[in-house]
Amino acid sequence: MAFADNQIKEIITLLATPKKIVITTHYSPDGDAMGSSLGLYNYLIQSNHQVTVVTPNDYPKFIHWMPGDENVKNFEKNSKICENLISSSDVIFCLDYNALKRIEKLEPLVKIAAAKKILIYHHQQPELFADYTFSFPETCSTSQLIFEFIDALGDADKVNKDVATCLYTGIMTDTGSFRFASVKPLTHYITAKLLETGIQHDLIHGKIMDSNSYERMKLVGYALSQKLVYLSEFQAAYISLDQNDLDQYSFQPGDAEGLVNYGLSIAGVKIAAFFSEKKGEVKISFRSKGEIDVNKFARQYFNGGGHQHAAGGKTTETLEATI
Repeated sequence: MAFADNQIKEIITLLATPKKIVITTHYSPDGDAMGSSLGLYNYLIQSNHQVTVVTPNDYPKFIHWMPGDENVKNFEKNSKICENLISSSDVIFCLDYNALKRIEKLEPLVKIAAAKKILIYHHQQPELFADYTFSFPETCSTSQLIFEFIDALGDADKVNKDVATCLYTGIMTDTGSFRFASVKPLTHYITAKLLETGIQHDLIHGKIMDSNSYERMKLVGYALSQKLVYLSEFQAAYISLDQNDLDQYSFQPGDAEGLVNYGLSIAGVKIAAFFSEKKGEVKISFRSKGEIDVNKFARQYFNGGGHQHAAGGKTTETLEATI
């Protein structure tokens, strides 16, 4: 795939002189959201742009270590600062989301901002709210797209160790450590280019995968022993956690990461779900194998979406009614 030459030329002109730039990503950012955002941040600051990553809310502790993380602004904690940054920006990057509703309370601020908006994403059916939309559903991650975007701008030499560390983190987390079908030869080629910058991929993996809290490990054990339901007749499995479960194990953002995959790992299971109840709504993650399209399912029934084999949604129904 290639970024459209005419649009890239316009963006090169747009970024030719220092600009005030805000990078936004979706609510409850994951590894790819923060990896792509901070990767782009570390690239842009090399050209003397004033750059700030603005998140709608906080994100897991295990991705709070990447270069530039200390400069991220959390809207829930710094609403006035974030509002001023967005309203005065020249350019807003919209990374790892395809609809403004996914940035929640940031939506009206970004919508009315006079800044040029650039959307870069790898899920299906993006809303056409941005001035430039780059959406490639066949790509494994937004972080891979940021590498391709930088390369298309003619700046591959600016992918330094800081940029590469962030982009590698995003690619690794969104591919399940390179095991999903979305991984293509180009993914491994780009990963090799990132490794050539001198990043320590083993340490990155350790920071992401081997930094669990004791409470999180207890929560996983409880979820598997007490809350995993196997529906053999439907080739399905699910885990559900209510507010009391989360409180009992001092739930923190990121503690439920990967729980949905345990159900899918059962032999014969083709669709799995994870339900979590919090603050008056139920959030759902779906995973599937084969021909089952959970993106379509999540869009039709749960105000969500994603990929064919990985999607999410939410509802204000009770946990029991949702299940």
